Amino acid sequence: QVQLVESGGGLVQPGGSLRLSCAASGFSLDANAIGWFRQAPGKEREALLCISNYDGNKNYADSVKGRFTISRDKGNNTVYLQMNNLKPEDTAVYYCARTYYYYCSGYAQRFDYWGQGTQVTVSS
Repeated sequence: QVQLVESGGGLVQPGGSLRLSCAASGFSLDANAIGWFRQAPGKEREALLCISNYDGNKNYADSVKGRFTISRDKGNNTVYLQMNNLKPEDTAVYYCARTYYYYCSGYAQRFDYWGQGTQVTVSS
């Protein structure tokens, strides 16, 4: 049974850091790409970063370039999103998701399994 479980969200002050985790089960990280998305209230879901054996790391959002990085631990079947220098506009629910394929995509329609999301709030 495929499952993705995010953790690590919370309240952080502007300029702070958080690391989100996406624990995957029921499949191997070698077989599919994993992406991170976010959705703020009243806004569309936004693709952030993706990681796969085929692509390496891909960034889909200029707004997080240089501040967010994606990595994975295949031994623990976990993907991470390291978020530094957080800003109030980063406040959103963050989701990880698995692609249908072995390569990355910035389109939500190409992801077949999603986690439940974790809330990140950046506020002083």
